[in-house]
Amino acid sequence: MSQTPPLFYTTGATQTPRHAIATRVLHAGLATAIVVQLGSSQFMNPDDGGDNIFRAHSYVGLAAFALVLAFWVQTLLRQRGTPLGTLIPWFNGQRLGAVWSDFKAHLSALTKRRLPVHDTHAPFASAIHGLGLLLVTAMAASGTLYYFVTTGDPDAGGLVKVAMTVHTTLANLVWIYLIGHAAMGLIAHYGGTLSLRQMWSLRKHPGA
Repeated sequence: MSQTPPLFYTTGATQTPRHAIATRVLHAGLATAIVVQLGSSQFMNPDDGGDNIFRAHSYVGLAAFALVLAFWVQTLLRQRGTPLGTLIPWFNGQRLGAVWSDFKAHLSALTKRRLPVHDTHAPFASAIHGLGLLLVTAMAASGTLYYFVTTGDPDAGGLVKVAMTVHTTLANLVWIYLIGHAAMGLIAHYGGTLSLRQMWSLRKHPGA
């Protein structure tokens, strides 16, 4: 039977959580904002200036943009976690080779009807996480741009139209990423190769 991966790295006499508390808090906040945004988008009416759901969607979108910026800053400054170059490996031949090798290892495991061993910092998983973060960044940035340039005219052109076109187009990709990301997390969790508490526990442990 598979054993659930440990929640901590062990270093000497201390136990260090796999994810720093700042990473876990920002991840929880950003994930919540994304779910709220996608859900509210199904019921709002942007053509009605008095639509409370649309207004709430706008404010939560601004919060999401702040959260995703904070996530990038935390990624650059943190001392523990996936390096930025591993999240965005597309401009380095060696890192791209590692992603390809890791992808083939995943494919090989799946063809043998086994779940790949989960490693948060593995090249392939990290690259997918990086793509998701870039996607959410573009989504939040386009929504924020629309908030500040909109004239209230749903038929306005120029920058207003560009911002809304990008925003609505990316929304479908965010849906796909969110569903896929959650599904793979649940499969790995119940398959015994991942504990979701690694990311969703918000307790501050020593060394976090």
